[in-house]
Amino acid sequence: MCGIVAYIGEEQAFPIVLKGLKRLEYRGYDSAGIAVLNENGLHNYKRKGKVSELEKFSERKDTSGTIGIGHTRWATHGLPNDINAHPHVSSDGEMALIHNGIIENYDAIKEELIARGHTFQSETDTEVLVHLIDDIKKNENVKTSEAVRIALNSVVGAYAIVVLSKDNPNELIAARKSSPLVVGIGKHGDFYLASDATPIIEYTNEVVYLEDEEIAVVGRDSGLRIFSIQNKEKTPYIQELELQLEAIEKGGYEHFMLKEIHEQPRSIRDCFRGRLNVEKGWVGLGGIKDYEKQLANAKRIIMVACGTSWHAGLVGEYLFEELTRIPVEVEYASEFRYRNPIISEEDIVIAISQSGETADTLAALNLAKDKGATILGICNVVGSSISRVTDAGSYTHAGPEIGVASTKAFTAQVTVLTLMALTIARNKGTLKESDFRRIITELDLIPEKVSRILDKNEKLEEISKVYKDASNALYLGRGISFPVALEGALKLKEISYIHAEGYPAAEMKHGPIALIDEEMPVFVIATKGTSYEKVVSNIQEVKARKGKIIAVITEGDEQVKGMADHYIEIPETDDHLVPLLATIPLQLISYHVAVMRGANVDQPRNLAKSVTVE
Repeated sequence: MCGIVAYIGEEQAFPIVLKGLKRLEYRGYDSAGIAVLNENGLHNYKRKGKVSELEKFSERKDTSGTIGIGHTRWATHGLPNDINAHPHVSSDGEMALIHNGIIENYDAIKEELIARGHTFQSETDTEVLVHLIDDIKKNENVKTSEAVRIALNSVVGAYAIVVLSKDNPNELIAARKSSPLVVGIGKHGDFYLASDATPIIEYTNEVVYLEDEEIAVVGRDSGLRIFSIQNKEKTPYIQELELQLEAIEKGGYEHFMLKEIHEQPRSIRDCFRGRLNVEKGWVGLGGIKDYEKQLANAKRIIMVACGTSWHAGLVGEYLFEELTRIPVEVEYASEFRYRNPIISEEDIVIAISQSGETADTLAALNLAKDKGATILGICNVVGSSISRVTDAGSYTHAGPEIGVASTKAFTAQVTVLTLMALTIARNKGTLKESDFRRIITELDLIPEKVSRILDKNEKLEEISKVYKDASNALYLGRGISFPVALEGALKLKEISYIHAEGYPAAEMKHGPIALIDEEMPVFVIATKGTSYEKVVSNIQEVKARKGKIIAVITEGDEQVKGMADHYIEIPETDDHLVPLLATIPLQLISYHVAVMRGANVDQPRNLAKSVTVE
């Protein structure tokens, strides 16, 4: 949540920061602001709404200067408005600060500062922090960087901050705890700071990822210095980005979401590239190689995740339990840490997150780590917090996902979980060799089969037209297709704002069937497999109540085709791999419905891509 960008160098800062905010807008788009410093002082421009509103507002204003900070907000404390927008400034207007995270003890700090004569303009926790730093700087007569360090020792909560001060026109001070922050090192002594690498890649591929409770000072003459809030100097670890600029552009598609849906043949292929060899008959995940024996001998695996990643974990539960015969629990990370879970040193906890920065998932991991469990990660972003906290894990290699509603990240996570389950099953001997060969052969064909489904886009658009004005929808699935129903419902409500619910098909008659009438669209995953006949019976129950059936079926299935009001055929595949195909048409239908309803597909209301606050 919230995107922060900063620059110091020889170029004009404002256009660099503005472009960076546009690239980070998927992290929050309630308001935006930029502060720049020049010979005329500190200039702070901020506006409610998207970055484009800020861009209009700042036209013909003094935006010159070679040092600046910018922020795009997802509101936590205070309404989205001009006053609560970042950057926030000190009482004298000579220090500005941007912040991603939540300061949990801001109320107590605020009361103390008010007693000392401070007045506040906004409702935010961030304004309290900039006042605190300024107060320490003046009363203790210390440099800005030292004031930041002292202040952060008093703070409880999560933060990624960048501070700009008129007293220090040649330096930016940044710090992080539980919220991501990356430092880009330019080729000409310039520096870039951002919540992730997307605003930086255009200028440099050399970065330093700040660790928790680290402070970075970047200066024109002083270069980069990193130290802890305990004032211990650290040696910067410079990494090279593999991200390509074209990966974060729309590439001719109308929306990032549509582009990312259509990238799935490639992203799934990239996910198992070098990890799957059909001819030689093996699978392997290098990131967990040292833990394969431990996984095979595990008494219990716990998967923790949020949102779409939680749905991927549910698919993983089916895969692991059936193929490896290891008990699996899938937990909402946001609930896991608050119910005093029973975790032992024998447990393996797998965290699943697209960004690798999800605050609830990180908190769950730290709890599991404290209790001695082995912790593994599945995430998409190299250098992310989860990848650094876990004992080991696997990247999905899906590439940047800019659309807030996750699409290719889901199928990539399911692909990694499939590879992991197959690896463990073979090591344990719980899967026949013939079955193992059949599944990996089918997995290798999945990208081509996804492409065939994407070719049905026009038909899916026609179906979307019929149901674009629906007020409710049900999604039904059985077995491994039940998580697909949950994910389909989530996509529809995320981006089109139509209320939708996913259910195990058999549970429909335990309540939801009361909702069904001739206006109710019911999406059913009804592919050929072990539950096929039962799902056919559930379809009959819906038809008896005059519900509208949109069925995802196996190619050539005439039985359900004749029963459904609309059908979408997907290629036949192994039961274990159905989620990788069945989710594609549901993504496209959600996309088209949202576009037809005039919704902002890439930036749905009230949402942010990376949830970095609990």
